[in-house]
Amino acid sequence: MPRQLERSSIHDETCPRFQETLETVGRRWTGSILMAATQGARRFGEYRAVIHGISDRLLSQRLKELEAEGLIERTVVPTTPVQITYTLSPAGEALLEALQPLVRWSTRRAAQNARTPHHASGTRT
Repeated sequence: MPRQLERSSIHDETCPRFQETLETVGRRWTGSILMAATQGARRFGEYRAVIHGISDRLLSQRLKELEAEGLIERTVVPTTPVQITYTLSPAGEALLEALQPLVRWSTRRAAQNARTPHHASGTRT
């Protein structure tokens, strides 16, 4: 039986914050960038090498957005040439930990969809 939501729950202060989080995580390439960080990517070129299909411009934009959101930490190493590294912040690590149930759910769903014939219209349920 589905859980019942409180009628006022979509109007309290948590709903807009939750929606902002979903929009941040749901932006194209954001998940790939966060996962690359968990797998050890630190420098721009390392992110670029493991995220196939992302442009330099879009990777730079997403890294700046994630830094502004406090999910990625940018560190400038004053060497010659200057090195810049991008790592998950504690908030980014906490977000990925919070997303683990969603990862498990999507994995199960993909497995179920692979075993279940699709509707004649070609859409999945």
